[in-house]
Amino acid sequence: MSIPTKYRERIAARCNGQLICTVDQRSCLLIYPLPDWEETERKLMRLPSLNPTAQKLRGLLMGYATDLELDGHGRVLIPKEHRAFAGLEKQAMMFGQGNKFELWDESRWNDQLKRWLDEGSADGADLPGELESLSY
Repeated sequence: MSIPTKYRERIAARCNGQLICTVDQRSCLLIYPLPDWEETERKLMRLPSLNPTAQKLRGLLMGYATDLELDGHGRVLIPKEHRAFAGLEKQAMMFGQGNKFELWDESRWNDQLKRWLDEGSADGADLPGELESLSY
């Protein structure tokens, strides 16, 4: 998989091409620059150890975390297990999400996007309180 050109220089400067790939419960992959993953890992370790949801999240993200290295052509090799988890077959979609990328199988992404749009409310009545002041 190739990292989009516009991000390659920043990744090289930020982490010398060292990335971490893990899985997400939405059946996509998360790809972090190493320093951002290390901060995420610290946050995961601070979650309550007796909380079943926290245990599941920590086990999923940390249990599947694997090192990737950006090659000289801006490519990374995604492990077979991760590709299988995300259903990556033919076409993939990669999205920048602040401190990480999401990597989706194109058909799964289209299905997820349709679900989100179908679930959404046109008037914003279903927004949690934390998002009410968000303007975009």
